[in-house]
Amino acid sequence: MAAINKADFSAGILFILFGAVFGLQCLGLEMGTTLRMGPGYFPAVLSVILLGLGAAIVVSSFGSIGEDVGNYAWRGMVFILAAPIFFGLTVRGLGFVPSIFLTTLIAALAGLKLKPLYAVALAVAVTIFCTLVFSVALGLPFRRFGPWLPF
Repeated sequence: MAAINKADFSAGILFILFGAVFGLQCLGLEMGTTLRMGPGYFPAVLSVILLGLGAAIVVSSFGSIGEDVGNYAWRGMVFILAAPIFFGLTVRGLGFVPSIFLTTLIAALAGLKLKPLYAVALAVAVTIFCTLVFSVALGLPFRRFGPWLPF
């Protein structure tokens, strides 16, 4: 029986599953062309890339021995998944600045080694950087502070 690297095999299957989901999402959307992309173009390209990478990883997992898949980092998965969901749900109500700050703090909770003071410093730095890039430099039309705040 051939050796299988279980971690690589599992990762490849996840890539294939995500690629299939993106592929199914773009079926009913207009594709457009490379120069004039429709709403289905990017998900289709992403789907093909994920399916290809997944297949390559699955194939390369055969014939190599790797470490077993250990315990899952549930804490990390929960907070990393929660952060962009929180941002999407609050960016219009809280505004860009508070949402970015709180999203960064939520994502920082995923790590066990990050101290609270460093997490706050990171959140401040990311908030300043994102505000300068997206609001000032790119001039994207969003509210820095939203209607949910009293000021």
